[in-house]
Amino acid sequence: MAVALLIVDTPIFGVINFWFVWLEFSYSPSLVVSVLLVGVYLALLITGAELLNRFSHQPGEITRKIVHIGSGQVLLFAWWLNIPGWVAVGAGFVAACIALLSYYLPILPSLESVGRRSFGTFFYALSISLLAGYFFPRHSPEFAALGIMVMAWGDGLAALVGQNFGKHPYTFAGMKKSWEGSLAMLAVSFVLTLLILVPVLGWSYPLVVIAILVAITATLLETVSSFGVDNITVPLGSAWLAYGLSQLFLA
Repeated sequence: MAVALLIVDTPIFGVINFWFVWLEFSYSPSLVVSVLLVGVYLALLITGAELLNRFSHQPGEITRKIVHIGSGQVLLFAWWLNIPGWVAVGAGFVAACIALLSYYLPILPSLESVGRRSFGTFFYALSISLLAGYFFPRHSPEFAALGIMVMAWGDGLAALVGQNFGKHPYTFAGMKKSWEGSLAMLAVSFVLTLLILVPVLGWSYPLVVIAILVAITATLLETVSSFGVDNITVPLGSAWLAYGLSQLFLA
């Protein structure tokens, strides 16, 4: 059985096209095992964060970042375990629905206990669906994993570093940041881009330049985004930029 998923083609160079991705619905025992492994991982992650949130004195931001960073590996696991894109798209859609419901009902306090209201968790799940739907059918899941991990680890560690070690604050477009947090975002994004793409594309100086450009772009997007929008601008921007530049210079 198949279904057509409408996807917006890459807007990197100013051209927006619409195309259909046909998702073949098939399963095998190995696929079931792979999906269960990822499901168990996420269940343990969220359960651990919930227990920490309810029974410890840790700030709510800490438990939220545990989930934020930990769940960033889902597309990496999907890539390594050869999980089809339609599974990741469906899982992201379900997670987005739960995130919206949690916004209005206290279903998962560890995801929203930040002292402010935003749709960050919803954008996070939506990013997973969009990236999986775009890159998995293209047989380039590494770029989907890159986008989510740059957002998860880069944004997550930038917030933690900024809050705990940010001694040099600055304001950009009305957003309060710290140089320590932004530098952490820049460094993590650069390292992650290389760690994910070098095993696939091989080491080269153009790839280093691509990693630098992705890191700068991700940091700027994280700096100017508010209300959780960085959870969609950072992963999509990082992934599409890395993919577009790799097609130009490494194809």
